[in-house]
Amino acid sequence: MAKDDNAPAPTSTRPEIAAFLERVKSLAVPNPYDKRGRLIFALDATMSRQPTWDTACRLQADMFREAAATGGLDIQLVYFRGLGECRASGWVANSDRLAELMSAIDCRGGHTQIGKVLAHARQETGKLRVQALVFVGDAMEENLDDLCAAAGELGLLGVPVFMFQEGGDPVAETAYREIARLSRGAYCRFNSGAAHELGELLRAVAAYAAGGMKALVALSDARHRGAQALLAQLK
Repeated sequence: MAKDDNAPAPTSTRPEIAAFLERVKSLAVPNPYDKRGRLIFALDATMSRQPTWDTACRLQADMFREAAATGGLDIQLVYFRGLGECRASGWVANSDRLAELMSAIDCRGGHTQIGKVLAHARQETGKLRVQALVFVGDAMEENLDDLCAAAGELGLLGVPVFMFQEGGDPVAETAYREIARLSRGAYCRFNSGAAHELGELLRAVAAYAAGGMKALVALSDARHRGAQALLAQLK
């Protein structure tokens, strides 16, 4: 994969959100050896996401900043777009740098490349453990059996995939749910009307991934609704 260092109707139903929060229990709990957690954040940057791209960038940047404020988490940004373009940044801990990377991406026409994202996550965790892969997209135009096989491999390696679907495409939903299930991750669907809720949930997940329960409690004490919802599931 190329390196690029310069380089979501009403809200989801409560059962879907509860299922997602339940699965987040396995997301990047800091290990006893004080090594930094590693989270791959992957994005579909094809043209169908253009109408909500600015909102997505803002939410994801907020998540990055939450992770940076907590400490202990490195994030790698991965995105695909155009005719076979799929790029990955270096591992970044600085929130401003991550925001810069996001702002440099624009949407371009093309097909999905989720398979490449899953393969990249496997390659990266072979070098140094990756605690989780988060993917945000709205479509799937690939062979589902191939994606399921790749997701199953990540599950065996202990890399859960958290699939966030923007919109309601049924083909994408089927694929995203299977990828999440086979990797022992979670699926959740959000539409544009749920942008604020999604943003809060992303920030809460980042805090938990970086600092565990202690960080999540601190965020909840600050009356952060996403953190409070997450904490209620983890108690």
